[in-house]
Amino acid sequence: MNGQNKICVYCASSDASDAVYRNVARRLGGILTAQGYAVIYGGGATGSMGALADGVVAAGGTITGVMPRFMMELEWAHQTLTELRVVEDMRVRKHMMLSESRGLVTLPGGPGTLEELFEALTLKRLGLYTNPIVLVNTRNYFDPLLAMLEHAVAERFMHPRHVAMWQIVAEPEDVPNALANAPEWSATARSFARVL
Repeated sequence: MNGQNKICVYCASSDASDAVYRNVARRLGGILTAQGYAVIYGGGATGSMGALADGVVAAGGTITGVMPRFMMELEWAHQTLTELRVVEDMRVRKHMMLSESRGLVTLPGGPGTLEELFEALTLKRLGLYTNPIVLVNTRNYFDPLLAMLEHAVAERFMHPRHVAMWQIVAEPEDVPNALANAPEWSATARSFARVL
């Protein structure tokens, strides 16, 4: 990947979570910038979202925020982004972030973050999104989710090949290698999207 490629990052806006999550987000922003990536994310100023943006800005990188109008009206936007796009609703936001990305990194978060991740996994299962998806498993946050996905495979709601849709890393420093070395994925995934 080169400097023209954007990485989408899904993460949380909570300031109430442990500070380690925000530290990881800030480190990730600097790491992606150092690797020549631009970042696209949800545009927020607080929690891991704000820390991610601060990390990119501090490293001199490029970061685009995408925020629904109602969130702008609540003054949730980060003020020092390279670009802030205001869109009409959450669906447009998600589509824009994912469609412009060449890879997705998901940090720990709540229902919004998880919903975004599951939409991306669904699109990848259908061969509609073919780029890497990396989960940063800070404090083993994603372990219960990974166990649920493994259970879905065991119960034949997913094909065993679907576990290659995502990569797990422990630290943000591991993200560039995971993005670069993710298994290839293509529209041929449609041939096993439905488990028979």
